[in-house]
Amino acid sequence: MIVGLILGLIGGGGSILAVPVLVYLLGIDMTLASAYSLFIVGVTASFGAVRNYQAGLVDVKTGIVFALPSLVAVFLTRLWLVPAIPESFELLGLGLTRDLLLLVLFALLMMVASISMIRGRKDHGDEGGKAKWWLVPIEGIAVGILTGLVGAGGGFLIIPALVMLVRMPMKIAIGTSLMIIAAKSLIGFVGDLGSGQDIDWQLLLVFTGLTVVGIFAGMQLAKKVDGAALKKGFGWFVLIAGTFILLKETVLA
Repeated sequence: MIVGLILGLIGGGGSILAVPVLVYLLGIDMTLASAYSLFIVGVTASFGAVRNYQAGLVDVKTGIVFALPSLVAVFLTRLWLVPAIPESFELLGLGLTRDLLLLVLFALLMMVASISMIRGRKDHGDEGGKAKWWLVPIEGIAVGILTGLVGAGGGFLIIPALVMLVRMPMKIAIGTSLMIIAAKSLIGFVGDLGSGQDIDWQLLLVFTGLTVVGIFAGMQLAKKVDGAALKKGFGWFVLIAGTFILLKETVLA
């Protein structure tokens, strides 16, 4: 419910909380937790996307241009790339495991996302500038691979890309981002089904159902809470959590 609450309040950050909860509180290995996160975030983002579409805040055409290459990238990453990473291997003389590699990548992602939240974003793009449409599918592929590796929706990367590359107003960028996140997260999860992972459907559906309840509560609270201040505070929390995970899995291991 807390994961959904954060999604409803600030429009992102779901996977930033979902993956650590699944790994550290429920004892699920990182590879499977990233798969669960794709399903959880995909379903909850779908509710947000529908709500924004009804309000006229989704640019479907641009979303499709971004989403199509991203869908292919995340599907192939979950189906082939993640299973191809050895369970244990050596890198620069260090003994690593697949779960450790993915956790370190996720911790670094948390830290980058937190800086974006703390610094904040402009309310609109440079509408007088020239749109760079040719970069949109390239950005889509990059975000798709990242989503596939660590199970994060990547909203903190998608929204700035839409604002800066196609000069999209912020509110529409947020709604369009939710559409992209929902589509590519769920497609990525389909890739996991194809790779033969053992899914605990009871746990996954209960977790997702409670998250959906949380997102509706968050949407209502968002009307009464200062979203900018909340996002900055959550950004500091994510920075501390990401630093803790990085230290725990490396220096303190």
